[in-house]
Amino acid sequence: MRVGIFGGSFNPPHMGHINSLLTVQKKAGLDKIHVVPAAQNPLKVPVAGPSNEQRLELVKLALNTYGKQFFVDDQEIKRGGLSYTIDTVMNLRKDIDPEDLFLIIGADQFEEFSQWKDYQKILTEANLIVTTRPGWDIPQEADELPEYLKALIAEYDFNFIELTTGRNVQFIRLQDVEVSATEVRKLLRTSRPVEKVLPLSVENYIKEHKLYRPIGEKVGDFEKFAEFCGRVLNEKKAIQVRGFDLTSLSAPTEFSLIASGTSTRHAVSLAENVVEAVKDEYNVLPLSVEGIDEGRWVLVDYGSLIVHVFYDFVRQEYSLEKLWKDGRELTLKDAAK
Repeated sequence: MRVGIFGGSFNPPHMGHINSLLTVQKKAGLDKIHVVPAAQNPLKVPVAGPSNEQRLELVKLALNTYGKQFFVDDQEIKRGGLSYTIDTVMNLRKDIDPEDLFLIIGADQFEEFSQWKDYQKILTEANLIVTTRPGWDIPQEADELPEYLKALIAEYDFNFIELTTGRNVQFIRLQDVEVSATEVRKLLRTSRPVEKVLPLSVENYIKEHKLYRPIGEKVGDFEKFAEFCGRVLNEKKAIQVRGFDLTSLSAPTEFSLIASGTSTRHAVSLAENVVEAVKDEYNVLPLSVEGIDEGRWVLVDYGSLIVHVFYDFVRQEYSLEKLWKDGRELTLKDAAK
């Protein structure tokens, strides 16, 4: 049997996931795909959402009408802690030969694959199937491949690469469903329609168990919340922390904070400190965290408050404060002063 591995947070599972599974299963000729919800992705900051057990149930509901070719595999949930793909691969390798095992990842994950634990061993124990993602295309020629892979190429032929490890990489273009889990969570938290992006069974479960409720119920006063986050940034030596009340403007959020770090590492650290402090004080996780990989512009989204942390030189390029000049600037306490 040719067996695929399709992992992810599935927070929540949506039509983009299903589109990818159906397309890959058909085009790659896979007999079975293990759909593996992660306990916690080691490369992502935790965000608000259902429990591990609820996410597992959501995946089962999303796939229950598609037959036995999709098997919901709970091994990473059972292991708990940080989820490493190499552990899942080696567990399945007990029963499946490496030439028959296929790890399915998106083009965005393919770019950062060298950050995965034991990625070189993965490329020995399983083949890769790389799919397009909204905003991400597949490489058109060898020069466009990530640097970590170039030394492992034995033979390259557009959509197919033979590796020196004995395994191969296959690229599959999807008819993309323009949706991400981050966008779905925002729709759910603002009570907007989701029937085009979620299976009905998933939507019903979310409503029944009151998942993805607005975090404002825990935060309360978002102006005080913004002041708290601003105080954390100042305490961690952020540069020029400013806050804005944007309720009078046509803006995607009611309050916004902007700050700079002295380096990309410092910017990431500042964002992570905000997430940790808010979790301790309010027992709330962000709706999403973007840009944590590069640290040039990290965005921490709490719905009615969005925190922007820049590497200082990048901040000057965007000048977001100019967009908010007609908003009311908040008075933030500077811990250094």
